[in-house]
Amino acid sequence: MLDKKFFLALAVLMGTIIGAGIFGLPFAISKSGIIPGLFYLFILGFAVLFLHMMFGEAVLRTEGKMRLSGYSQKYLGKKGKLVVTISTIIGITGSLLAYIILGGNFLRMIYSSVPNVPNLSSFSFSLIFWAILAFFVFKGIKVIAPAAVFTNIAFFIIIFIVISFLLPKFSINNFDPINSENIFLPYGIIMFSLTGFAAIPEITDILKTSDERKKLKTVIIVSSFISIILYLLFSLGVVGVSNGSTSKDALSGLVPFLGQKIIILGALFGVIAIADSFLIICLYFKNTLIYDYGFSKISASSVAAFLPLLLFLKFRDFTQVVGFAGTILGTIEGIIILLIFKKAKELGDRKPEYSLNVSNFLIYSLILLLVLGGFFQLVYYHS
Repeated sequence: MLDKKFFLALAVLMGTIIGAGIFGLPFAISKSGIIPGLFYLFILGFAVLFLHMMFGEAVLRTEGKMRLSGYSQKYLGKKGKLVVTISTIIGITGSLLAYIILGGNFLRMIYSSVPNVPNLSSFSFSLIFWAILAFFVFKGIKVIAPAAVFTNIAFFIIIFIVISFLLPKFSINNFDPINSENIFLPYGIIMFSLTGFAAIPEITDILKTSDERKKLKTVIIVSSFISIILYLLFSLGVVGVSNGSTSKDALSGLVPFLGQKIIILGALFGVIAIADSFLIICLYFKNTLIYDYGFSKISASSVAAFLPLLLFLKFRDFTQVVGFAGTILGTIEGIIILLIFKKAKELGDRKPEYSLNVSNFLIYSLILLLVLGGFFQLVYYHS
């Protein structure tokens, strides 16, 4: 029988993976075409699954509490830590920035459905969204993990309601096979939607005993497969209904097809999903500052919560933020995790609760995949 801690761990990982990225997927797939879109989703889906499992094994092989930058210093030296420090600051704050942007947009959708209320901008709602979640960042994992179970249940109920409304209006004719002009667009957005590296060390704070940590691999596999299937259903549903008018946030473009009420429900599930991911990733950033850089809890919480807010005052294009953050997190941190995994196999402190039999060929193939993906994504955005 699966216990409470298994579901807490599953909720934390799924809450990290399934966030703002799901709303960027339909737009990316509609612009690139269904063939490259699905190719990216499945190839990158399995690549990121391996990365999660490899990072999980590296964490289990290492004594002490640390985060990715700490593992980088231990196994790759100061240069490795420096690279991860830069990517962590850029990638994670970019992720949190995307959540603030989209959270404000969705809250405004919900608010605008209420009659006879003063007009408030998405900017104002983004600030409200941030302020509420910042409070929980200071409270930590004991508050966030149990809440993630309930928000995940609500999230799945609402998203399947939305999908059920999409099905009667679905048409295969709305799919374009390939659009070569935007063929590289999905990489960063899909990587953003799939990565949950930040949650792996947090899960080991939940699965404390050796028997409990034996379930880590199962948690990773189950959460990854559920996420991919959910992304597939949602993306196909949205593009199959709206295609030519697919919006960057997926939902606003569906109003002419589904009506405002169902879109409000979708926006509600959006806020729930985004809040989950914001809290867990912000907590990871906070703990990175505490365990790897010696920050106090108050100062770490302040940096983790306020840095994305400062960026929000300047950058507010959701698609560009998600694509850039996904490229940084997926490419740089993915390569670092592969190198850490390789070193941890040789230099780890303890016997892990699970061990992957991975060839050097697979490791170097994944590195090549990430390098090429990151390169072509940057070329796309600068073309």
